[in-house]
Amino acid sequence: MVQVADETTVMAHLMRRAAFGATKDKLEELVGHGYDQTVDSLIGVSKSEIDDAMVRRYFPDQSALHDSSGAGAYWLYRLVSTEDPLREKMAFFWHNIFATGYAKVTNGRPLSDQLKMFRAHGMGTLDNLLLQLSRDPAMIIWLDNIDNHSGAINENYGRELLELFSMGVGNYTEDDIKECSRAFTGWTIANRDYIKQLAVRNSIWPYGKLAWRYEYDPEDHDTGEKTFLGEKGNFNGEDIIEIICNQPATARFIARHMYHFFVADEPPVPAWPYKDPQDMDAMEILEKAYFDGGHDISFMLETLFKSDFFKSQDCHYKKIKSPAELVAGVLRTTEEFHADPRIDINEKTNQISFMGQTLLNPPSVEGWHQGLEWIETGSLTERVNFSAQNLGDISKVGIKNLVRNVLQQAGQFMSAEDCVDKCLDELGYIKVSDYIRDSLIEFADDSGISDIDLEKNIDEAELKMSGILSVIGSAPEFQRS
Repeated sequence: MVQVADETTVMAHLMRRAAFGATKDKLEELVGHGYDQTVDSLIGVSKSEIDDAMVRRYFPDQSALHDSSGAGAYWLYRLVSTEDPLREKMAFFWHNIFATGYAKVTNGRPLSDQLKMFRAHGMGTLDNLLLQLSRDPAMIIWLDNIDNHSGAINENYGRELLELFSMGVGNYTEDDIKECSRAFTGWTIANRDYIKQLAVRNSIWPYGKLAWRYEYDPEDHDTGEKTFLGEKGNFNGEDIIEIICNQPATARFIARHMYHFFVADEPPVPAWPYKDPQDMDAMEILEKAYFDGGHDISFMLETLFKSDFFKSQDCHYKKIKSPAELVAGVLRTTEEFHADPRIDINEKTNQISFMGQTLLNPPSVEGWHQGLEWIETGSLTERVNFSAQNLGDISKVGIKNLVRNVLQQAGQFMSAEDCVDKCLDELGYIKVSDYIRDSLIEFADDSGISDIDLEKNIDEAELKMSGILSVIGSAPEFQRS
């Protein structure tokens, strides 16, 4: 039997998964609006745009985006400051599925443009998203469709479109890959002749990669009849995408990815042909939503977030936050980069890399494997240190506000137990195990928080309470979502 928690706990769970967490004040505001209305608001149209002019003014490297570090820092700034967190999270979702990286693209601008495309189209229909992806310059270079010609096909994009982007292994044949690739001949980028003259394609200047844009070359397109997934016709890429999106296998593939990202960790994609999903009922619900909504991703998201399997306590704190999710959530709590861009966000981007995830540079076309693969000795140390250092810094506006909120609820004195519970609530109504809670209370008691006259020694109390927040940052439940 599915056990659904109280409304505040479920709202906190929603905001950890659909956003990057929320403080107590924000959660209480959202509970007042209602759960379903909050889901609708998260899924709704974009609420605001990041002021890119402000970014360009402060950081030319994040404007030109020549390398991965500038592009990654720009994306982290968006993750931390956006008022539309689900849209950014969906860009992250698609980036990990349609994994495209700096290692081969060797320029940050096309990768940032791809993310912009994910924001614009990633919550619409899968048909349109795959069409935009097939026209995306970074993807055309990443999977060599620039070298896919009539009479001399390159199968890289056709293969990954079927294997990793839509259907999964076992649902198509080698002949389908060839016919798919034929259909995408002529889908290339402008100024490609100049790029070929560069040999290594490593120019970062205006007449090199920064001028990339999609171009369809009808003279290089194979106009012959093709047989794809049992259908025959003079197919172009648009036709292939329509056929793909009508397949039950595509509904299952996208449903499992969505469950994996928002509900509970699934095995890595290569294992999917051999291991069944852990919740077949949930898969059926999401697959039905895919077809009922006309392949609309937003309709699937609404179905997922409002489902009993998502609200169930069985999946609370069962996903390990990716490094980017962890860092973005902590920085949103501290409010360190909430307003204008700051140069030290580059340092925070580097720390994400130290935890095992370099933004805009996934390790392979499979993206990042998630779950327990985020945790090993070195990365765990980085995660805990980052959380502890930032949550324990009373100089940060967000931490100062959290501490003062706790003190305002207290009288002249506050027990260690009450202090821990209030700190957990302020960080987003975090529910920890009895063992972790007892350990936190012991730490708070040893710090002497219960002995302080809160009215006379507020500075000392704030320092001790920030130390308690720091330790909470190392708790397993904080490192999970």
